[in-house]
Amino acid sequence: MKRADPANLPLVTDRLAALSDMTRLRVLRLLECEALSVGEIAQVVQLPQSTVSRHLKVLAETGWVVRRSEGTASFYRLLMDDLASESRTLWLAVREQIPGSHEVEEDQRRLRSVLAERKTDSLSFFGRFAGEWDHLRTELFGGRFTSLALLSFLRSDWTIADLGCGTGNASELLSPVVERVIAVDVSGPMLEAARERLKDAANVTFVEAVAEKLPIPDRTIDAAVAVLVLHHTPDPASLLAEAARVLRAGRAGGVLLVVDMVEHDRAEYRHTMGHQHLGFSKGEMARLMMAAGFVDTTYRELPTEPDARGPGLFVATGRVNH
Repeated sequence: MKRADPANLPLVTDRLAALSDMTRLRVLRLLECEALSVGEIAQVVQLPQSTVSRHLKVLAETGWVVRRSEGTASFYRLLMDDLASESRTLWLAVREQIPGSHEVEEDQRRLRSVLAERKTDSLSFFGRFAGEWDHLRTELFGGRFTSLALLSFLRSDWTIADLGCGTGNASELLSPVVERVIAVDVSGPMLEAARERLKDAANVTFVEAVAEKLPIPDRTIDAAVAVLVLHHTPDPASLLAEAARVLRAGRAGGVLLVVDMVEHDRAEYRHTMGHQHLGFSKGEMARLMMAAGFVDTTYRELPTEPDARGPGLFVATGRVNH
């Protein structure tokens, strides 16, 4: 990497001006952690590469980042040891003022995904057998067969309730591997879309109802799923309590699986998409699950897809102990 010449540094006002943009601050936080290409930065901050390139040009011209070439690619990095002493002092002061927002946290999640992808790409690039095989089997069989095959871990004699089924995405995955799926949604149009999607699945029953008041007898369901439903629910505690009521603990079941958004600060979702809650933290989910009567609860953040534009997701599970 090319070290900045202190004698040729821009004016301190120019260096401060470069730090006046929140996107550039996000980029610098990333480049302090890792050397990244323009494309990788664009994936993390979810902006066009042309926009990222303009920001990097400003940061390079004001001495905040250095660039190195590797083949045809260029990588950028903020190196604390290579900054002039006054620039280092400025960055440390400004960095402390950057809010620890969910946007910054999501950048870090996406960065981990980008670096994981880079590792896989590197294996393929250097001709490692495992990398070549991953590429080959995707070409031969597609990219979904592993996750679809793992669904067969579910017991084939289970009845599963898909709470807030929407257009039937989860029910479509579950119906081939279990005995029966009960797809519940409060929206008639959503259920119609699910019926059309699953018209060839004879083991799916569609129920129009709110998930907080299920027309299902006590202890008749082996497992339940609620995928991106809880944040739409005015009273999540009631939904979880209803799930606990209808679940039975026999046949190794009695399990609830929840997929939803981690806690975030995108308040506009309340108005644009009718969200009742801005995600759920690990502590909040633990309290809600425990209050509903679930034991052995878990909460795990899911890896963020680099191209995903929404908040991070989690999966939480719990088991009834009637």
